[in-house]
Amino acid sequence: MPPFHVMEILERAQELERAGRHIVHLEIGEPDLSTAPHICEAASAAMCAGETKYTHSQGIPQLRKAIADHYNRKFGLKVDHEQIIVTSGTSPGLLLLFIALLEREDEVIMSNPHYACYPNFVRALQARPHFIYTKEETGFILEPSEVCKAINSRTKAILINSPCNPTGQVMTAKQFMELTAVAADVPIISDEIYQGLVYEGEDHTILEYTDNAFVLNGFSKLYAMTGWRLGYLISPKQYVRTLQKIQQNFFISTNSFVQHAGVAALTGPQDGVLDMVKAYDKRRGYMLERIKKIGMNVRVSPKGAYYILADAKRYGASSLELSWRILEEAGVAVAPGIDFGDGAEGYLRFSYANSIENITEGMNRLEKYLNG
Repeated sequence: MPPFHVMEILERAQELERAGRHIVHLEIGEPDLSTAPHICEAASAAMCAGETKYTHSQGIPQLRKAIADHYNRKFGLKVDHEQIIVTSGTSPGLLLLFIALLEREDEVIMSNPHYACYPNFVRALQARPHFIYTKEETGFILEPSEVCKAINSRTKAILINSPCNPTGQVMTAKQFMELTAVAADVPIISDEIYQGLVYEGEDHTILEYTDNAFVLNGFSKLYAMTGWRLGYLISPKQYVRTLQKIQQNFFISTNSFVQHAGVAALTGPQDGVLDMVKAYDKRRGYMLERIKKIGMNVRVSPKGAYYILADAKRYGASSLELSWRILEEAGVAVAPGIDFGDGAEGYLRFSYANSIENITEGMNRLEKYLNG
């Protein structure tokens, strides 16, 4: 299993900070904003009320109902709260799914570039990621015709991510429909952790277009709750019992009082979320302009999440070597494209989940280092 390079960049950046260096962090998807007070208060109140014990393995009923209500209200669906399994972040949800779906040598179709950890989950279960190389000029979105050609007797799932890490691209309704049409009987796994962070176009879920799908989502990104480790999985009903048994054996249940914080996040005031989305959009526009001015190429502007994947090949063939140089010599932490597959080699991923002041400082340093 390869290292998660961006985490090693982060850890080295923290070492430099402990030694007295000032580092601008543009490498990780970590919201710079704090969790809203009413969410923190809900967790505290739950602890004080004794909500510190095991819960139902699928999650507390209040949270599962709040999740179902959220999807049903936002997308006009009829999700049943019994289809939901609350997990300690979306990564355990993905692990539950792959344990349920995969046997040795089975395949999961996914794009390249892709979120760094996807193939490692698949390979850990002795299955195979089946990569489809996507094109920057079409927004790195999976082409349905290519998916159709890739499906074979070993295909057990098609994995998508919209809004996408690392590209920031968002699938359209047309693209969702075309993908479900070619998927046929193959289930689609839709990682929707950046749902709500959309600045151009409309927010969608795979469940608008097919029932043969699993949804991964959580609270880390939209509610600035990365450290709370709270996610969930929406499953077709026929898989729920299997997923529940795996959850019982591997994780027992998700943290009790954190689940009550999740209820408060979904049912409480959303003003902070709206303000955060506006702030990210402003940062997106500024960072995109500066990156292009520096001399890196972004052929299709990102429309969601908080990432920009920029072509930096003019500054070196190895994105890993370039990212280390930028960190050590310019004091700016960025993610190497190779983390996200060889389809992103020569690119750098920038996160704008940081203040406009820090982004400005980072861009200034980068411009001076690369072009000075």
